[in-house]
Amino acid sequence: MTAPIDERTAADGWPTMRELVALGRPLVLRGLVDAWPAVAWSRRSSTEFARGLAGLDSGADVDALVMAPEEDGCVGYNADLSDFNYDHYRVSVTEGLRRLAHEARQERPRGVAIQSAPIATCLPAFVDTHRLPLLDPAIAPRLWIGNRVTTPAHFDEFHNVACVIGGRRRFTLFAPEQVANLYIGPLDFAPTGAAISLARLDRPDDPRFPRLHQALDAAFEAELHLGDAIYIPPLWWHHVASLERLNALVNYWWKPVPPGGVAPGTALGALMHAILVFRSLPAAERMAWRTLLDHYAFGENDPAAHIPPAQRGLLGTLTPAQAEALRETIKRYL
Repeated sequence: MTAPIDERTAADGWPTMRELVALGRPLVLRGLVDAWPAVAWSRRSSTEFARGLAGLDSGADVDALVMAPEEDGCVGYNADLSDFNYDHYRVSVTEGLRRLAHEARQERPRGVAIQSAPIATCLPAFVDTHRLPLLDPAIAPRLWIGNRVTTPAHFDEFHNVACVIGGRRRFTLFAPEQVANLYIGPLDFAPTGAAISLARLDRPDDPRFPRLHQALDAAFEAELHLGDAIYIPPLWWHHVASLERLNALVNYWWKPVPPGGVAPGTALGALMHAILVFRSLPAAERMAWRTLLDHYAFGENDPAAHIPPAQRGLLGTLTPAQAEALRETIKRYL
């Protein structure tokens, strides 16, 4: 049984970017982008929405996925996980909208999804007329458009605010500790770039995934309508189902930069490296390394508090030059 996600409205006051980061849990922001022109287009009709976007289209190619009708719009793998279950195309936003309009007239439509399109490239004029004041304007928005397509549970490394500008989407979220109950596929071969759950939430009794019920018992869920948004913290698993013949989303990903510090890079490489070097070690040695990682990387206490600040090295606040030198040192270890 899923639990609702906490919500805020304009009457409650919108959180700041810093407050979102400190929150540490998902939050639905009802009506956050109600005033956006694209939301007004969608309220009038799908045709008006498509015309509005097409009028801003630069013609730049974006990534689009097309799935056979028998896939039920669920992005994933083929039967033996040797390949993905879709064909990939590079098309303009306008061409993608034409394909969606065509599929909307079919009795058994194919699943179509434009994914993670950089709006500054494909719809440059959109940016100035669709601002999100609670976020830093330097955070670049991305566009997602499709029909009744589902992206299975996956996580992002980034803080994420996602805004519905067309149709409806159902978000089912799982805390990071549910990873063992979600039956995640390969880390280094994933259909969306991020590892996804192999278990379908609409098939909870699949005998291959007996612990899925435990994940569902701990899940959070919200249905987002036009103008609504959701904040998803890093590493929270999110399953996203688009519910209409035409759905559209704008999202913003970011990583906070510590004061005086360096923007953190991707941590997935560190995870993969950890798997490579630690998984095959004897149990006692793995536990020893876990202790070191907890102390230096994950612990709440400052492991360098007893060292003079000027001598803390990589345990201190790194300048860009020091961070680059550290990356070169890591490359030599690799």
